[in-house]
Amino acid sequence: MGGEVISADSMQVYRGMDVGTSKPTASQRSEIPHYLVDILEPSQEYSCADFKEKAKPLIEDILARKKLPMVVGGSGLYVRALVDGLFAGPGADWDLRKALYEEAEFSGTEALYERLKKMDDATAENIMPNDARRIIRALEVCLKTDDKISELRKNTQGIISKYDVKMIGLIRERAELYNRIDKRVDEIFERGLVEETEALVKKNPSRTAMQALGYKEVAGLLRGEHSLDEAKRLAKRNTRHFAKRQLSWFRRDKRIEWIDATTKKMDEIIEAITAVEQK
Repeated sequence: MGGEVISADSMQVYRGMDVGTSKPTASQRSEIPHYLVDILEPSQEYSCADFKEKAKPLIEDILARKKLPMVVGGSGLYVRALVDGLFAGPGADWDLRKALYEEAEFSGTEALYERLKKMDDATAENIMPNDARRIIRALEVCLKTDDKISELRKNTQGIISKYDVKMIGLIRERAELYNRIDKRVDEIFERGLVEETEALVKKNPSRTAMQALGYKEVAGLLRGEHSLDEAKRLAKRNTRHFAKRQLSWFRRDKRIEWIDATTKKMDEIIEAITAVEQK
């Protein structure tokens, strides 16, 4: 297809976080260009706004060379920011976020969710009741400004207004998906996730970096909060929960054309993707 890959993964941007994020291998990256991989130190913050600003000129450059930009990854908010645009909201207020996280720990995330529903019901409808990070960001916008995210989003503009964007999702039957998740967690532990996390925590990682699945569970192991077996169990459970939330997020976007990869071989999946791209 003449494609070049722009990673929309929020964690593959960090150097040294290779095993846990299942980065493309050196041979894969030498064969096909991959962008927005290994561009930051773990101590640096990275946001969907950063991703959008970095991805847009890459798309223009790839198209200018008559290649196909393929934005790949599972960070749904990053994809939405690029495709549909971002609202002009306030910057991060870490003191306010800390207070809201403490409130969530004391009263429960669902209590914060109910609070958000009263302040911005339209935004709350698009957030899972247990998604503390997004609930807190929405509350932050409400508390720091006189606007709601749902209103601010009406004035956004993304690449879909400029380009012919095709959106494709791969899906598998839940039992197979969960089996693959469990297998992947076992593999990354075997490949050295604990050692990689030990090296990571010495680099004063940012809040963003330490939210990565696998690393935060191993960090608990290193602090003596649980055993290795428990770290693996938590990583599997949390990844399955994340996959479920991820699927719920993407299913709300009716522009996505889904390809069931459960029983398909790789060449059949490629053929199906190509068919969507050529429509």
